[in-house]
Amino acid sequence: MPLQVGDTREQVVIEKINRTHIVKYAGASGDFNPIHHDEVFAKEVAGYPSVFAHGMLSMGLTGRALTDWLGVMALKRYGVRFTRQVWPGDTLTAKFEVTKVEDGLATIKVVTVNQNGETVIEGEAVAKADAV
Repeated sequence: MPLQVGDTREQVVIEKINRTHIVKYAGASGDFNPIHHDEVFAKEVAGYPSVFAHGMLSMGLTGRALTDWLGVMALKRYGVRFTRQVWPGDTLTAKFEVTKVEDGLATIKVVTVNQNGETVIEGEAVAKADAV
């Protein structure tokens, strides 16, 4: 059945993200900014309470949930804005809602929240409406 305005989907994308996840992402992405892996630097130099996950890690996990739902070939555009840090121990849940269907394309509101319901990323995706 094609996507329709009002269709929703929700998926836990990671439970209790940990420092190993963060360091593995640093290695895969080549982003070794010390705020993501060096506790002393994150606290004493940058002033954060701890290290935190890369925004692109949260975006990638959310993107995987989109393609799990729609399929890789259906997703045409995907963009987000990072709104809050993701800390070790956080569980992330992606939430999607189709807001428009036009000319065979569905516009999807994208929001990922932590275990407290706080938005960590928000954005939009466009996919083929007949993807599902």
